[in-house]
Amino acid sequence: MTSKPIRLTGTSYAVLSLLELSGPATVYDLKQALERSIENFWPVPHTTFYAEPARLAAAGLLTERQEEGGRRRKLYALTDEGRDALKRWANSPELAPPQLREEGVLKIFAGGDPVPILKARSEWHRAKLAELEGYLEAVGEDPLWQGVRASLQVGVSYNRMLLEAMERFLDAQAATGSS
Repeated sequence: MTSKPIRLTGTSYAVLSLLELSGPATVYDLKQALERSIENFWPVPHTTFYAEPARLAAAGLLTERQEEGGRRRKLYALTDEGRDALKRWANSPELAPPQLREEGVLKIFAGGDPVPILKARSEWHRAKLAELEGYLEAVGEDPLWQGVRASLQVGVSYNRMLLEAMERFLDAQAATGSS
């Protein structure tokens, strides 16, 4: 197959990773899997995500097969070239710097009262922590899901850390009578 070289992005690797784990899937199936997994630590814009499988197929990293009848959905699967690209990327030590994109912090920076903002965000982190712990339990010990399990463990630790930091801040505010 003749393929056109493309620049691979985080979204590209998200699609490749999901197909590696799930096997052949439609874009809808991939989006559902993304929402239950990768979007917990790597937000992906919907429009970017929906277009990515076709772009990867044009580059020879995925196969694309359209159903004959019914809804005529397209089914995508990894090619050997796609699997190799994913492995090279996953094993590379190069990382982009982390980003914090937290609207509550932006509101506080803009002069918002930190107490109600952080109380609301603490509740969100408690709920997210329960959700991730449920996913972690469901994943079990299957070696195929080792990477998923490790990412969930990081997510659990991350949300616990943020929750603890917010609670320390709120306790200090309560002790000083601020806000």
